[in-house]
Amino acid sequence: MILDASPHLLVLRTADGEARLPMTDATRIWHGGRGGLAALRPGREVIVRPKADGLGADRVWVDIARVTGTILACGDDSVDVDMGPHRGRAHVVIPPHALGRVLVRHPRLQPGYLIDVVCVRSAGGPQAVRPGTSQPGYRADDLAAPEASTPVPEVLHGTATWFGDVTTRGGTWPDAGQRGSGVGQVPGSRPVPGSFGAAYPAVDPEGDGGGCADAPSGCVALPYLSLGSEVTVHNECGGRSATVPVVECGCVAARYCDRCVECGTSPRGRIVELTPAAFVGLGGELEAGCFNAVVRPHVPAMAMGRAR
Repeated sequence: MILDASPHLLVLRTADGEARLPMTDATRIWHGGRGGLAALRPGREVIVRPKADGLGADRVWVDIARVTGTILACGDDSVDVDMGPHRGRAHVVIPPHALGRVLVRHPRLQPGYLIDVVCVRSAGGPQAVRPGTSQPGYRADDLAAPEASTPVPEVLHGTATWFGDVTTRGGTWPDAGQRGSGVGQVPGSRPVPGSFGAAYPAVDPEGDGGGCADAPSGCVALPYLSLGSEVTVHNECGGRSATVPVVECGCVAARYCDRCVECGTSPRGRIVELTPAAFVGLGGELEAGCFNAVVRPHVPAMAMGRAR
């Protein structure tokens, strides 16, 4: 959360206390689009990517949010969305200036259809700014699941996206000492704001796996993982890689068989959702919504035969 801001310094309250980040004319600010210093108001929530040397703010996203899920109801300028069993529901306002962009990717704003929008937080709830996916929406129950005999690859190729509670606070890119803070989440809990973690579309629903028992099979053959497992994610667009813990079931992502087109066209299907801090730290741009990814699950060989 922003405590204070000037043209040269951004003062934040984080989970670990107070942080002070120098800013320069090169610092880019997003607040529903291209923003300026006026967007850095005390009390607003931010995600910050420091410069490569760690001595200042490179990019600042102010009050950015994302709503992904199934449309439950539609109004003249809004939609109610079921974001899945771990994330609840959201009422999203779609302002006139954003409606055209949203309709290009989601031409049917009707109950039962999937939607994915990048939003800016407001007093009245999240307001859509742009679609978060590169493919037109379709019905949530219209899935092209892989054949049962499809082999489970050891290395996954597809789309990495990000997720975040529309009411949680932002955070800065954590250092190595913070990266395990999300391990051990239990079903229904929320990752720590600013944590370095991932939601995986095929968390094992049995035993202590922590998955969604009613999760769809998805459009990509994935090995089962449990909460606390790790995946290594490589950003093919930016070249960065990191190993992140699985902190939540990402069963909603399994319904999306779209592609990312940030650098070429990725294979179809979402293979991991990252917390905003992890997504940004791997070089992703939150407003873009995705990057082309290679994911290597850290899974015992015997589990490769069990897939969703």
